Amino acid sequence: MDYNDELMRYEEAAEDQYDDYDGYDDEDEDDFDSGFEGAEDEYDDYEDDYDDYEDEGEYDDDAYDDYTRTSIGKIDPNDRTLTVVVTNKSGDAAEAVIFGGNAEAAQPTGVVVDIEESSHKEVREESKANPFKIAGMKYSVSNPLQFDNVLRVERRTASGSKTTRVYQPRNATSPQNFTQSLIDDDNFEMDVTGQDSLRVVVEDGVTAVFTFTIKARANLGNLLKGQNVAELSRAPRTTGLPQLDLARRKRPTALGLRPKRRRRRRAAPRRIVRRPIRKRVSRLRRRRS
Repeated sequence: MDYNDELMRYEEAAEDQYDDYDGYDDEDEDDFDSGFEGAEDEYDDYEDDYDDYEDEGEYDDDAYDDYTRTSIGKIDPNDRTLTVVVTNKSGDAAEAVIFGGNAEAAQPTGVVVDIEESSHKEVREESKANPFKIAGMKYSVSNPLQFDNVLRVERRTASGSKTTRVYQPRNATSPQNFTQSLIDDDNFEMDVTGQDSLRVVVEDGVTAVFTFTIKARANLGNLLKGQNVAELSRAPRTTGLPQLDLARRKRPTALGLRPKRRRRRRAAPRRIVRRPIRKRVSRLRRRRS
């Protein structure tokens, strides 16, 4: 059997089963019907227009940032200072323990740690439930030799692990610190939770005063109001040096706040042009007998 004759036989069998014979005039000229006549999609000159997408669907970074700032509480500028006074009258150098609410380590005999705004016990207890972050420290001493003793920032967990970071006050000295008995370091940072403590060896007869600035803290009492527990200080820390105070008046970045980014105009999406679907026509021709 000829190859073309065999294909035509299958085509005629298909026509007998599925052909609706629309427009049937001559049996010999009846073409194979696909069954999809009239159901083709018409995409002639079809074009998606996204000109208005940029203005309507553009993501506004500024709006998001504003929402984030307003959702975080504000710390009163007059309620963000801790003044810690450490006095050693033991007759010898001794290590004072500041904070450390979980361990509640006792002070050496003759060493007294006071908080001018409240008490050391209150600060320890509050740090357990409402941890806070210190950013900035003023350290004044009665004897400048006290600055030779390093500060140790320790974190101790209930499971026994312990980490220690060492801070050297002398690294913060500069010509702008005109008083030999005072060091002002805006870069000092410390997280104060129940696990954290600040330890310093105080020489005999020396009084050391630490003035800490609270940058951020958690206030669990806000949960009762359905508000964010995070609170942030938005007022810049004052150093008394105009050139530094002006430079530090910038947007705070604590608590994961994203820095403000410049708005960039988004490019319009590509325009998709769909071509019309053409009906395939069988190339087989019926052999005339």
